[in-house]
Amino acid sequence: MTASPGSIRSRRRADRQPLTAGTRPLSLRRLNRWQAECLREDLADLYTESCDTPPGGEYRGRKDFLRRLTRDTWRPGFALLTAQAPDLAGYAFGFPVPRDGTWWSGFRGPLPPEVAQLTASGQVFAISGMVVRPSGRYHGLADRLQERLLADHRALLGATLVDRTHRAACAGFRSRGWRDIGLVYRPPGPTVLRVLVLPLGEGKAAEPGASRTMRDPAAAGASGASGARHARRNHRMSSEVTGVSSEG
Repeated sequence: MTASPGSIRSRRRADRQPLTAGTRPLSLRRLNRWQAECLREDLADLYTESCDTPPGGEYRGRKDFLRRLTRDTWRPGFALLTAQAPDLAGYAFGFPVPRDGTWWSGFRGPLPPEVAQLTASGQVFAISGMVVRPSGRYHGLADRLQERLLADHRALLGATLVDRTHRAACAGFRSRGWRDIGLVYRPPGPTVLRVLVLPLGEGKAAEPGASRTMRDPAAAGASGASGARHARRNHRMSSEVTGVSSEG
């Protein structure tokens, strides 16, 4: 689970390739916490628009999102990446996971050794929110946002928490190579979140001595043509991760 300089450079070269929404170019922009605060209402608008919220739940969903965003902007190392064309088309934000391991509080069972080691070395970055406008014009934007955000912070492991009842979102992350390593229980209330991680760098899928808990159970029995069908099915379930904001 180590990223070579070549793999980082290749991601950066890919980042320089132009993004388009139909015939209109998309631009990626990095924002700090102060700029994020100025944009918070626009971010909440897109989140509300992108979420499949039950009737009457829009206000509560928006309020919860703004609460989480405000909390995250004050975390050390917070970063926000937006995509505009020229209107806001999507965004992703997150922060480095603290070395003391407190972010993993409530994890059920022992934390995989690889994850614990990378956390202690400060090489894990948590993506706590990712939203892409629900339109076929933005196909592939979620991939670009997550790749750029993680590459900018030289992370060797991406991490995110998703409500385990949000199956489409979990399937969308898995289709992009994220692996399910367990569950986190967070008070107050019976909040249960699924923990997904993304190892970065060349050779990440076949490292000697890799822990079983770092493998995606959804892919454990899939190989060859059946594995490809499974990946396509997950991709259709959530061709773009939209309206996902995890508890961090």
